[in-house]
Amino acid sequence: MDPTPRIRVGVVGYGSLGKYLVDAILDDPACSSKFELAFVWNRTAERVIADARIPAECRLADLDDFASKGADLIAEVSHPSITASHGARFLSGAHFFCGSPTAFADPAVEAAIFGEARNATGFGLVIPVGAMWGAPDIQKMSDSGSLRGLTVTMKKHPGSLKLNGELATRLQEARAGPAADDGTEEVELYCGPVRELCPMAPNNVNTMACAALAAASSLGMDGTVGRLVCDPRLDAHVIEIEVVGPGDPAFKVTTTRFNPAKPGAVTGNATYKSFLSSMIVAGAAGLGNGLHLC
Repeated sequence: MDPTPRIRVGVVGYGSLGKYLVDAILDDPACSSKFELAFVWNRTAERVIADARIPAECRLADLDDFASKGADLIAEVSHPSITASHGARFLSGAHFFCGSPTAFADPAVEAAIFGEARNATGFGLVIPVGAMWGAPDIQKMSDSGSLRGLTVTMKKHPGSLKLNGELATRLQEARAGPAADDGTEEVELYCGPVRELCPMAPNNVNTMACAALAAASSLGMDGTVGRLVCDPRLDAHVIEIEVVGPGDPAFKVTTTRFNPAKPGAVTGNATYKSFLSSMIVAGAAGLGNGLHLC
């Protein structure tokens, strides 16, 4: 009997998370038995070229040439702009593992990618749950019409936040304000719809975007509430999720996730293994078209 062919994975982005996935594919026996490396691309190509462990045939210089590498699954761990520019094309020939779901805050990108994922091509959009706890349960409540409210609070050290526009100004003010003097207070930078927050914190609130996608059939990006808080005391990323259902008094579930992270780290320690686990699940699931939370 012929062995089951390994799934060919293309990795888009070779920062710390991309390197972690590539290392697992190349070096971890349990992972390498299921996957093989199709390509690695990074905006700064020198980072890929400098890693001698990556075979020459797997170094992709031009992302527009991705189809030539025959990937079965393309894992984006780079930046939401990649989904905007290439997501639909990825889905035309491979499963698309989107590690930056803040991209879907743009209604045009959301419509285009979800439309392509629904096509009968056999390829699906995979959203790794990452730091999102309880995503399948939220999706079930949303699909059944019983989800009434969803709030995701993310608390991080100020040095871990990479913000744009108005939020960048608020963060600067928070660092210079009274809370910064003694380092004993948290400051709420934003509270409102997740869709409005994502463009201002594209690398920091992917968990919120994942929650909104889990609730896509009811609350979605506009109805899911995001709270972003900076706290100079933290040596972790803290994520609090409140789910509200029907009833009077209402059904409610709250969870708190404490993910150790050095000040300045965008990705918490536990998220690396979670992403790899999501990729393994996606590879084993026999995915078809549509949206898949793993």
